[in-house]
Amino acid sequence: MTLGTVAMPHFGIPRRASDEQINKVTQVNWRRGLFRVWLLLSAAWIMGWIVYLILYGIKGGFQSSGDFIAIPVLLIGPPIALLLFGLVAGWAFRGFRLNDSETP
Repeated sequence: MTLGTVAMPHFGIPRRASDEQINKVTQVNWRRGLFRVWLLLSAAWIMGWIVYLILYGIKGGFQSSGDFIAIPVLLIGPPIALLLFGLVAGWAFRGFRLNDSETP
């Protein structure tokens, strides 16, 4: 009764990375990454102001209906302004790229 040769699975220390894997450059998707950062910052901005406004309302800080009109501007305005600034900045930096048809 012979069992033959059975290869053991590799557990523990991983193999060394080949030269191809070491020299391979990882591509970064800046647009997607910065959009996700914007989402996180916007969510933090809105949540922070909502907590503040709730506490301010509990203390009796809202006196007129004009106070309630300013709330959406306060919550949504700065995140939208930051998004627009990011879009315009991306547009401006794309203007510095060389086109494929242009040669220096």
